[in-house]
Amino acid sequence: MNFVYANENHSTIINEKNGVVFITFPKLVKAGICHGFSTRIGGVSEGHLSSMNLSFTRGDDPEKVQENFRRIGAAIGFDAKDLVLSSQIHETEIRKVTAKDKGDGIVRETVPGIDALVTDEAGIPMYTSYADCVPLLFYDSEHHVAGMAHSGWRGTVAKIGAKFVAYIQKEYGSKPENIIAAIGPSICRGCYEVGEEVAEEFKQVFLPEEIPLIMDDKGNGTLERKPKKSYYWMKDVIASNGEKLWAE
Repeated sequence: MNFVYANENHSTIINEKNGVVFITFPKLVKAGICHGFSTRIGGVSEGHLSSMNLSFTRGDDPEKVQENFRRIGAAIGFDAKDLVLSSQIHETEIRKVTAKDKGDGIVRETVPGIDALVTDEAGIPMYTSYADCVPLLFYDSEHHVAGMAHSGWRGTVAKIGAKFVAYIQKEYGSKPENIIAAIGPSICRGCYEVGEEVAEEFKQVFLPEEIPLIMDDKGNGTLERKPKKSYYWMKDVIASNGEKLWAE
């Protein structure tokens, strides 16, 4: 297959194995971390779910979803039966995962209400799911702690990235300077519109000088003329320079 990169910095790598296409980060690859973001290519689901659907809650045949997990696992390099799945609700709850949790969400129900997963045990594959929200990946190379967080707009306002770093500092003794952080594929600034009510949430927690980095007023009317003045918003732009991942 021929792939077109949106920019030339190649901050991600597009991989293909046995027809399964997935995305990795060079810094995590260099650190020896098995990881990947799935695409819609390489699965067995059909119709509007074609083809690499990894959700059991969209009306797909569960056997096809299981086969998709098996295929993405074989491509990336993990056993799908060992996966630990999150059950996200746009909050900031973090779950510490151990070997006894293998299979949660795949062979049995997983713990509900979890938006971030973390472990310091090797050989435990973890999975979080995203539509347009922002995936945050972390790896502490000193303590060998790996984790991921699901950061939608609510999670971003609640600073789930900073909370994740604070959590692994407390639980594992991690230091920010030893953490590799990656921001995964998500919706772009020009495609995501929010109303004034969401914009106000950000204005409450970010400094005035930071707001222009996060969203643009589209100029389509004032609050007096239009009750839902909309904005373009690039999720986690502040976090992209690493600054807001370390401080709440």
